[in-house]
Amino acid sequence: MRLSQLFGKTQREIPAEADTISHQLMLRAGMIRQLTAGVYSYLPMALRSLRKIEDIIRDEMNKAGGQEICMPVLQPIELWEKSGRGVSFGKNLFRLFDRKERELALGPTHEEVVTDLIGRSVQSYRDLPLLLYQIQTKFRDEPRPRGGLVRVREFVMKDLYSFDTDASGLDISYQKMVTAYKNIFSRCGLPVIVIEADSGAIGGKDSNEFMAVSEMGEDEIIYCESCSKAANAEKAKSVKAKAGCSAPLPMEEVSTPGYKTIEEVCGYLKINPVNTLKAVFYMADDEFVFVSIRGDVDVNEVKLKNLLHCVDLRLATEAEVAAKGIVAGFASPIGLKGIKIVADESVASGTNFVAGGNKNDAHIKNVNYPRDFKADLIADIALAVAGDACIKCGAKLLATRGVEVGHVFKLGTFLSEKMGAYYIDANGESKPIVMGCYGIGIGRLMAATIEINHDDKGIIWPLSITPYQVYLCPLLVEDERVAEKAESLYKELKNLGMEVLYDDRNESTGVKFNDADLLGIPLRITVSPRSLEKGCIEVKWRSEKKAELFPVEEAVKKIQEMLAGN
Repeated sequence: MRLSQLFGKTQREIPAEADTISHQLMLRAGMIRQLTAGVYSYLPMALRSLRKIEDIIRDEMNKAGGQEICMPVLQPIELWEKSGRGVSFGKNLFRLFDRKERELALGPTHEEVVTDLIGRSVQSYRDLPLLLYQIQTKFRDEPRPRGGLVRVREFVMKDLYSFDTDASGLDISYQKMVTAYKNIFSRCGLPVIVIEADSGAIGGKDSNEFMAVSEMGEDEIIYCESCSKAANAEKAKSVKAKAGCSAPLPMEEVSTPGYKTIEEVCGYLKINPVNTLKAVFYMADDEFVFVSIRGDVDVNEVKLKNLLHCVDLRLATEAEVAAKGIVAGFASPIGLKGIKIVADESVASGTNFVAGGNKNDAHIKNVNYPRDFKADLIADIALAVAGDACIKCGAKLLATRGVEVGHVFKLGTFLSEKMGAYYIDANGESKPIVMGCYGIGIGRLMAATIEINHDDKGIIWPLSITPYQVYLCPLLVEDERVAEKAESLYKELKNLGMEVLYDDRNESTGVKFNDADLLGIPLRITVSPRSLEKGCIEVKWRSEKKAELFPVEEAVKKIQEMLAGN
C-alpha cells in the first residue's frame, strides 16, 4: 500500500478528547474516528489489525472444537423478559420499536438468543457437548464511554457458548477456553494475568477475567506476589488488620460535640479507626439498608449488591436518611427497628468499638456484636485493598490496574431452566443443559495491545497483528537511484507475499521517520542516497534503536529471514 493513497492521515498534536495512550495513538495514527460518544469508525490501518486478531481467535476457537455461527443483533424483548436479565442490564440495554410497535433490543450479548437456538435444536444427550461461537457486533448504552475503544457503546466481540450435560463437562469446556484464551493473548503479543472476577449482569457461578496490566486500566487488581492469587477489586477477599479483642465492657455514652466523621471522632477520642464502627446508608431498589462496617474498612458495593440480590444499589440521599429518623454522623444500628441492617464480618472481629449514639453530638463506647445489636445479614462486604493479608497464604496484598481483555463464565443451568433449553438423558429424563459463556472484545484487545506496546514516539506493533509487516521508507525520492530502488523493492517484497506500507510521499526525513515510529510497523527499510553509495539499504526493527546495513543484493533474503524468525 502506498502511504500517499492510504485513507487516514497522521497528526502531530495529541487530541484533547483522548484520555488514554491507546486512544491518543490510534487517533494520531489515523486508525479510528469518533462518530458520536462511544461509537467509532475503523479506518484501514485499524481494520487490518482487527482482522488479524479475528483470524487468531478463529484459529484457536476451531482448534478447541468450536463451530462458528452468526446470530442476529436485533432481538425480541420477550427473550430478555423470559430470562429476567432485561432488568439486570437496565439502562445499558438499547431498546426500540418496529413499525408494528413490537419492542426489540440491540443485543449487548447473545446468551438469550443462543439459549433459544439450542432449546429449539438439541433434543438428546447425544447432541452434546457443543461449542458455538461468533464474531458479532454488540450494543451497550454505557453511561460513560471512555478510553477510545476500551469502553464503547458499539463494539465487536467474539463470544463462545458451551453446552454440556453436567458440571464435569462444563469444567472441561471451561478449561479448553481458558487455555485457548491464553494462546490467543500470547499470539497477539499481549501478556495477561488470569484473575477471579464478579459475574455482574451476565450471571452464573464462577468467572475469570484476563487482564492486561496497565496503569491506564479502569479495573483495580488485588494480587498476592507470594502465592499468585489475584482478583478484581470487586471480587477480592482479604484478611483485615485485627482490632482489639479485650473482654467486652459495658456500653458508655460519650459526648462528641460536632464530631461526625470517623477521622474527627478518632482524633477527639484519641483512638484508631480500627476501633470504630461506621454507618453507611443505601437504597437497594426501593428498600432502605443500614450498613455497619468497621471504621478502617470501606464497603464493596458489588459484594453488597450481590448479597442483597438487588437490581439497583445507590447511596441514600440526606432526605431518605432523615425520613427514617436516623441522625447522620451519629448513627449506629443499636436499638434500630423496622430497618434492614447489613453488617460486614469486620464488626465481629474485635470488641469494645465506638459507634454512633443515634442522637446529635453523642457516641457510644464499648459496642460489641452481637451483644448490643443484631444484623439481618452479616457477610464479607468489605473492599480488599493493598496492605491487607492474603486469605490463602497470609502475605501482604498488592494492587495494580489493568484492562479486561477477556472474560469467561460458568453459567450453569439458570438460563437454560428459564428459557426451556433441556435435553433427554440416557435414562429418558429431561434435564437442563449446563452452559458456559466466553467473551473477548476485539477492539478492546487491540487497544490494550497498544497500551502495553508503545514508547514516547508511537505504537510498537507485535508482528502477529500489525497492519503491515514492513515500512518501506525512501529518503529524498527526487534522487533517481532512490526512487528506482524503492519501487523495485516494493514490487519484489509484495510479490513474495510481504505486507508493505510504502512511504512514497515527498516529505522530509524527519516527517517520514516520525510517522514510521508513530505507526509502529515492525520492520523499517530505509533507502537513501547515503546507504546506496555503500551498496546497502538500512533495516531496523521498530522496537530496537540500532539499524543494520545489508548489501542490496542480499537485502530481500535478509528481510525474509528476519520476519520468519519473529
